[in-house]
Amino acid sequence: MLTQFLIAFAAALVAVVLAWGLAAGLARRNRAPAPRLRLERELEPIVFLFRDRQLVDATAPARALLTVLPGEGDWQRLLSWLAVRMPDSVDPLKDIGRLCRVEIASRDSGLAGLRLLAEELGDGLLRLTIADPMAENAGIVVDSLTLAAMQHELEILRSTMDRSPMLAWRQDEQGQVTWANSAYLQLADAVAQGQTLWPLPQLIQLPPRTEAVQTAHGASQRVQIQSDRQSRWYDCHAHDVADQTVAIALPADAAVRAERSLREFVQTLTKTFADLPIGLAIFDRDRNLQLFNPALIDLTGLAIGFLTARPTLYAFLDRLREARMVPEPKDYRSWRQRMNTLEIASASGRHVETWSLPGGQTYRVTGRPHPDGALAFLFEDITSEISLTRKFRADISLGAEVLDGLDDAVAVFAANGDLLLSNRGYVELWGGAARAGVEDQVARWSASCGESPGLNTLCQSVRAPSSAGPLRGALVGPAGGLLAWCLRPLSGGRVMLSFQHPVTEDQQTSGQVVDADTRMVPG
Repeated sequence: MLTQFLIAFAAALVAVVLAWGLAAGLARRNRAPAPRLRLERELEPIVFLFRDRQLVDATAPARALLTVLPGEGDWQRLLSWLAVRMPDSVDPLKDIGRLCRVEIASRDSGLAGLRLLAEELGDGLLRLTIADPMAENAGIVVDSLTLAAMQHELEILRSTMDRSPMLAWRQDEQGQVTWANSAYLQLADAVAQGQTLWPLPQLIQLPPRTEAVQTAHGASQRVQIQSDRQSRWYDCHAHDVADQTVAIALPADAAVRAERSLREFVQTLTKTFADLPIGLAIFDRDRNLQLFNPALIDLTGLAIGFLTARPTLYAFLDRLREARMVPEPKDYRSWRQRMNTLEIASASGRHVETWSLPGGQTYRVTGRPHPDGALAFLFEDITSEISLTRKFRADISLGAEVLDGLDDAVAVFAANGDLLLSNRGYVELWGGAARAGVEDQVARWSASCGESPGLNTLCQSVRAPSSAGPLRGALVGPAGGLLAWCLRPLSGGRVMLSFQHPVTEDQQTSGQVVDADTRMVPG
C-alpha cells in the first residue's frame, strides 16, 4: 500500500516538474527578441513621374539612376539611357500621348527581362516604370568593400572618358550608336546645332562589319568633321567587340597642320629648285632618289621615267656612265671604287669633284650630307667658266711672255710699294726674283750700283711717284755704264719702272742724256 503511494507521488512530482519547465520555456520564448532574418523585402521599383518632360517625382532607385547618367536634363538623360538598352522605346515615348500605355521589353541578350512601362495619366503626366523581374529573386549579396571598390573604379572610368578629348563610341551591326562619351556628345550637339536626339548621329562612317573588311578594323582612318564653320580632323581606330564595334577617334588637327606646313614647304623648295640652273639629286639614307629638279634632266639627259622610279645611287651612277656623262674610266673596277669614295666623302662632309666629260663639257659635282643620313648631289655645268679661266690664263701667260721678250727691264710697284711683277730682264739685271717692297729694291739697287749719282733721284721718284706724267733719268748700272730709267704712273696708284740697256758712247755724244743727276722733264 505504501509502495503504491510512493510511486503515485513520484509520478505526480515528475509531471509538475515537466509542466513547470514547459511553462518557463514558453515564457522565455515569448520574452526573447525575434531572430534577425535575412532581408527578404521586395526591391523598391524604379518609377519616374514626368509632367511635360519635366521630372515631378521619382523613387529613390530612380533618382539614384539619374545621378549617374551623363548629359543635361532629366528627360534627355533617361531617354539616352533607354535608347542604348531598349532602342525600340524611343519612338513610342514620343507618341505616348496618343498611345496612352506602352510596355516594351528589351531584346538584348545581356539585358533579358528588362521591361519599360509608360503610362499617360492625363494632364500632361507620364509615369515610367522600369522593372527587372530577374532581379527580384536573384538574392545576390555584395559586401560593402567590393561594392565600394566597383563604384570607385566605375567613377574613375566614367570621369576619365568624360574628360578625354578623344571621341569614343560603340555601335551595333546596323550602325546605330549605342554608347558615346561626353566629347562625342558635345561634338554631335555642335554638328546638329543643339538639336541632338537619340539615336545619336554617326559622325564618322565606319566600314561595314563584313568578312571582307575584318582585317581593316583596328587600322587608322583619318577623317574630317565640319562643325562651327571649322574643320576638325581625327585619326579613327575601330575594333570589333562581340556583336558591336568600339571606335576611338584621336584629335589630329596638330598633325594635319604640321603635314600641311611640311607639304607647303616642300612645294616651295620644289618651285625654287625648278628654277635653279644647277642639277639637284637628293638620296635618302637607303640611297634611293627622293627629289630631283628639271635641271638635272637637262644636264644629265636621263629619262624622267627612270628618275621618278626612285633608283638607287649606284643605279643612277651606272645610268650616267652608260650615257657617257661621267669621266671615262680606265676600267669599271676603278670607276666603281671612285664612286664609293665619292659617296663616303660626301656623306662625311662636303666633297667637290670636277668631271671632264668625253663630250668636252666640264661638270662640278658637289656632295653634301643631310640629316638622318640623307645625301645630296649638285651638278653644275662649269664649261664656260673653265673656258674663261683658260682664256685668262692664256692671256696672262701671253702677257708674261711679252714682258720677258722686251729688251728693257720692267718692274711694277703697287700703291703701297709692293713689287707686283717683273720680267726676265729685270731679274737678270738686278738679280733675285723674290717679291719685296720698294725699300728692299732700293737696298738692292744701292748694293749693286754703289753711290751712283743718279740713284738718289730714282729712289725719291719711286718712293713718292708723281701722277703728272712719266719721269726719266739715268744712273750707273751694276755692270758699269749708264742705265736710262723711266717711271710711268698706272691706274690705282701703281707705277711701272723700266730700265734700258746701258747708254752707249754714240748716245752720249748725240746729246740724248745731258746730265746723270738732272731730272728730265716729262715727255
